[in-house]
Amino acid sequence: MLKGKIQLSLMIGPLVPLPVPKEIMDALNDIEVTSASGEEASGFQMSFTFSSKSALNTLLLLIGQTGPFIRVIIAVTVGGTEHVLMDGLIDHQQVTPNVQTGQSVLHVSGSDLSSAMDLIEFTGLPYPCMPAEARVALAVAKYAMFGMIPVVIPSLFMDIPIPTDRIPVHQGTDLAYIRQLAGDAGYIFYVEPGPVMGTNMAYWGPEIKVGVPQKALNVNMDSFTNVEDLNFTYNAATKTIPVVFIQNQQTRAPIPIPIPDITPLNPPLGAIPGLSVQLKMMKDTVNLSPMAAIGRGLAEASRSADVVTGNGSLDVVRYGTVLKSRALVGVRGAGIAYDGLYFVKKVTHKIKRGQYKQEFTLSRNGLVSTVPAVPA
Repeated sequence: MLKGKIQLSLMIGPLVPLPVPKEIMDALNDIEVTSASGEEASGFQMSFTFSSKSALNTLLLLIGQTGPFIRVIIAVTVGGTEHVLMDGLIDHQQVTPNVQTGQSVLHVSGSDLSSAMDLIEFTGLPYPCMPAEARVALAVAKYAMFGMIPVVIPSLFMDIPIPTDRIPVHQGTDLAYIRQLAGDAGYIFYVEPGPVMGTNMAYWGPEIKVGVPQKALNVNMDSFTNVEDLNFTYNAATKTIPVVFIQNQQTRAPIPIPIPDITPLNPPLGAIPGLSVQLKMMKDTVNLSPMAAIGRGLAEASRSADVVTGNGSLDVVRYGTVLKSRALVGVRGAGIAYDGLYFVKKVTHKIKRGQYKQEFTLSRNGLVSTVPAVPA
């Protein structure tokens, strides 16, 4: 679909998808894929133009016969490197006929493979002597057929329940229960496609804002500029200081503990942090263990600490690679206050014939760069 340095790959099928025939690729109008940090599910949309004799009619019959288990894998190859953008399931389709031209437009949308974990309830399934980490790994193991690999980060103090005291019991669907366990530990859970087609990483752990930065976003740098637009917003009013409560076992009195927003996994990306006088009382933590309460407070502090937000768009051909969410990226040319490293919160891929653009959202917890330079 895309010529030159960029090549699009599309695979569709039940459980084990296969490359679509050329006729379907020729009917493809556009693709939009959204990937976001946190627990927001990634999703995709595609549109096709077809006639009554098109092979897409077979696809419509396939979707009707196999229900919610039509799998879609979308990948792009940029500069010889393959990037898997989406591995998900179709959950909605719409056909719009045009009586004048005899053509119809098929709109297909869906979400990542976490949607497969939200179909069946397993309420009542016991987990004796199993900490939350083991329960998450066991739940994810059910979806090995999708190439789902659990990546579980143990909490600082693992809580192994004693059967004589309590036996944890599954509540709701796998997705709901895993997210509940993530919330109790101050963690996040998401499913990310790749690194190769057909495999997926089911991540349960803290939101990590460290690592090797991606290629820098350049603004106001003449021929080196590689973004189409980029604007920043500073809003310290969104920042709060969470206060968790733990219970003294002897007196049963609640003890308030304010939680900082700076941790080894959430380092300061801005040298001048936003100041806040707002306190958020998290009274629901009083029934949790001290470490679980602190973990939930750290997660809340991390979410509200980002006072700087950047929104922009770029052309992938000019940028030279694919910008990915849930990772760091450098910004150059925006001025002293806004240059430096940012966390990529959200990326939307928009692919049309001969065109590949991305819209993105950046965030960080202060002004002025904490590093002297960012990787070009």
